[in-house]
Amino acid sequence: MAIQNKIEYSDLKDLYLDPSNPRLGRASTDKHLSQPQVLDVMKEWSVEELGLSFMESGFWPQEALLVVEETLDGAKRRVVVEGNRRLAALKMLNLAVDGNPDSKRWREMVTHKKVPPNLFTDIPYIRIGSRKDVVAFLGFRHVTGIKEWNPAEKAEYIATLIEDHRMSYDEIRRKIGSKSDTVRQNYISYRLLLQMEGEEEIDVKRVEDKFSVLYLSLRSLGVQKYLHIDIQAEPGKARKPVPQSHLESLAKFALWMFGDDKHDPVVRESRYVDRFGKVLLNKKAVDYLERTDRPSLEFAYRIAGGDELETIEYLKKAADNTEEALSLVHHYKSSKEVHSAVKRLGIDVFQLLKIFPNAQLEIEKELA
Repeated sequence: MAIQNKIEYSDLKDLYLDPSNPRLGRASTDKHLSQPQVLDVMKEWSVEELGLSFMESGFWPQEALLVVEETLDGAKRRVVVEGNRRLAALKMLNLAVDGNPDSKRWREMVTHKKVPPNLFTDIPYIRIGSRKDVVAFLGFRHVTGIKEWNPAEKAEYIATLIEDHRMSYDEIRRKIGSKSDTVRQNYISYRLLLQMEGEEEIDVKRVEDKFSVLYLSLRSLGVQKYLHIDIQAEPGKARKPVPQSHLESLAKFALWMFGDDKHDPVVRESRYVDRFGKVLLNKKAVDYLERTDRPSLEFAYRIAGGDELETIEYLKKAADNTEEALSLVHHYKSSKEVHSAVKRLGIDVFQLLKIFPNAQLEIEKELA
């Protein structure tokens, strides 16, 4: 049985929150939480708005939950695999109606209000055969679709498809509407996070909170080389992205990227990840990072010659823009604004040629 095409109805007490829901986070899913514990985590998911909507309009059949029958707490249960926020809102509402509201807002939501008929007894759901049957739907909806999970949740979901469902990068790409490179980088990033858990000196919570930065960093050749990560690795070789011989480098990388209780991160913003990657390509810059208790990314970047590279890029862009302007400027000889801009450019070029007199000599020879 795949996903059925008919809607069934269930009493609230017979529907169970999913303790394996990736949105709960690894710290929760690994603990096999009880139903009250799962609900307690989900209180922070802003389900009050859903509760208010249910009180005003009821539960529409087109918002039916997706349910799989699984063994939970020693018995077959109807576990909701899509629609947990809606189910949590109903459970919170039910507590409030029974006189056990979780907060003042939930109490006010039901006080002197009429609960829509059968709100807690006829909840629409669609039965599915197994979690595997709903893989494509959940993948598109939450990884690339309209209700996106956060970066760590996406990566964990992709890892589940690879490790539990034996899917290839390309199969996942087709099912969730992504790119193979994106799928691969998500998986390697997630496996790298798990590898960090085995290193005592790494504050994994900090890494997980900035998982998108970890993901972004793996695009950098400097990070790949410093950690000896094969960014093209197939799943079998990607389970432990960093070789055993470079775990010390992994600990240093995590400290520089994410910091710990005693040290602020060297890479303070995600926009500096590319700059950090260039630093890791330079041995002298890496030596500076390793021997300094509180290193500066700016100083390390200068050691790596980063300022020179940026200066060259600025000059190339200025030359490109000037050449573009030369093709048009003759139309505006009488413009005061153009005259002022040319004067400003001339002063800057004059200063540059004073700094590089040989360049001036070469120009004079070429123009002679």
